[in-house]
Amino acid sequence: MEVIDFGAAPSLMSQYLAEMRDIDIHADPLRFRRNLERTGEIMAYEISKRLHYRTQDITTPLATAKCPVLDEPVVLATIFRAGVPFHQGFLNFFDRAENAFVSAYRKYKEKENFDVCIEYLASPSLEGKTLILCDPMLATGASMELSYRALITKGMPAHIHVASVIASQQAVDYLKKVMPADRTTLWMGAIDPEINSHSYIVPGLGDAGDLAYGTKE
Repeated sequence: MEVIDFGAAPSLMSQYLAEMRDIDIHADPLRFRRNLERTGEIMAYEISKRLHYRTQDITTPLATAKCPVLDEPVVLATIFRAGVPFHQGFLNFFDRAENAFVSAYRKYKEKENFDVCIEYLASPSLEGKTLILCDPMLATGASMELSYRALITKGMPAHIHVASVIASQQAVDYLKKVMPADRTTLWMGAIDPEINSHSYIVPGLGDAGDLAYGTKE
């Protein structure tokens, strides 16, 4: 399984990520959502380089140009709720893609003990298509795995691109074990070293859903 770590080579994405981590900027949810969206746009462009294209004759006002155009079906999937602005960044670039949505949430038994639950799935057929599954935070990897397993009830994709803004090393190692290595690529904005007792990434950035849309009860 290939793992692409954008944090290994500084780029403009590094600036967006720094702002999303910055507690002094967290009071501005609009900026946080826009930075999630811009990160999705950058990742979408990079993923697009790995896809298949065919040459098509395009008629211009003066002649015919031979242009490469995308030649594989793409489905963009995200996990509610923090994934929505991140997903929009991908959709801005893959504007003709189909879309899928999954709800995954932590159901707490005790303060630091929870199960990840899936309650909602809306997806087209995924059989033989390219699935881009995006979620900003990859803490333990459990939500991503369960979302993937829910999605493949709609068919097995030809390839899966998993995209996250920040992942823990533990989650990356976990996904290497539970997802098909021959057809999965991980795209990580940054890989942080650990998670705490509440399963939050450290240093991370906090709760991406709350930062994007406000706190919840």
